[in-house]
Amino acid sequence: MRKNYTLLTNNIRSKKNPEGLILEKAFQAELSTISKSDILVFIRTAMNGVEPEYTAKSIEAGEKVKEHLKSVLSDVDYKYQGSVMTNTHIKGYSDIDLLAITNKFYTRDISRVKQILENYDQRQMFNDVSIRKLESESNLGFYHGDSLNDLLVNRLESERKMHETYKDCSSEQPKAIKIRNLSLHREVDIVIANWYDDVRSIINNKGENRGVQIYNKEEHTKGQANYPFLSISRINDKSALTKGRLKKMIRFLKHCKAESLYQIGLTSFDINAICYAIEVQDYADLSFYDLVPVLYLQLKRISGDSNYANSLMSVDGREYIFKYDSEKRENLKQMLVEVEGIYLDLLESKKAII
Repeated sequence: MRKNYTLLTNNIRSKKNPEGLILEKAFQAELSTISKSDILVFIRTAMNGVEPEYTAKSIEAGEKVKEHLKSVLSDVDYKYQGSVMTNTHIKGYSDIDLLAITNKFYTRDISRVKQILENYDQRQMFNDVSIRKLESESNLGFYHGDSLNDLLVNRLESERKMHETYKDCSSEQPKAIKIRNLSLHREVDIVIANWYDDVRSIINNKGENRGVQIYNKEEHTKGQANYPFLSISRINDKSALTKGRLKKMIRFLKHCKAESLYQIGLTSFDINAICYAIEVQDYADLSFYDLVPVLYLQLKRISGDSNYANSLMSVDGREYIFKYDSEKRENLKQMLVEVEGIYLDLLESKKAII
């Protein structure tokens, strides 16, 4: 049964542009050329980014929080993570994650570093420059302070300042403090963390390759490392090569999930990986509506080819997406159903489109 694309488009617009801001002229002009085709308007709207004014307010809310935190925290680096930083968010009122990362200490995978340096076969897998970097890291001393207490202090000081500053503030979550800026209508999650360097980070000069460990107040622990900044950089760089087409595909799948009548258990992390894995030459010069068949074929391949599905890695190249999670692959099949329906409707309409 054909979807009601006018209704779906209106739903998307209400989320992307809840205040009814005037659309960018270029996007308005493009929509005017395809306005007679409800499915094309839907696809183009689903692929379009949130209006810049909304994103700017999300960043502004984060910057205000940052300035407040700077008055009570010392030896801290501030970084943003999440889909706002790649412009792949799909809601105008998107919240933003602000990481307060201590630079008093950092954690490193020293056992793996030493293993490489002490094992001849493993050592031969790295060039001389990389070996020198690993040796330099291995020779560094260890932090003599109480790292967990440092993180706890940052968490408690942040809580105190946020409750003092914002009327709408919750510190109940173990991994984040959540505030709402009532004037900007934006939420900010403040996350306490420390830097983490694995071998890949060390030999690639750290920077965006560095990971972070998030502090869990309830358990008083540092979590497993994740690498949000490398993912952000890779998505931004690869999308720039294709004049934004990668981000269009990511947004489209996010909207397919959001507008589905079913619960599709795929995260933004998963959707990023699915789209990022598509070879650039397969879509670099395509029109927006021709990106739908590309996505359909990608989902179909993952669904039907176990070897390919099991090989699919996260954008940062450190985690398998489907290899150890059969349930997630079943959720992908539901996403395939959603995209297939749109793809078939598009084929039906294509003669009229052309």
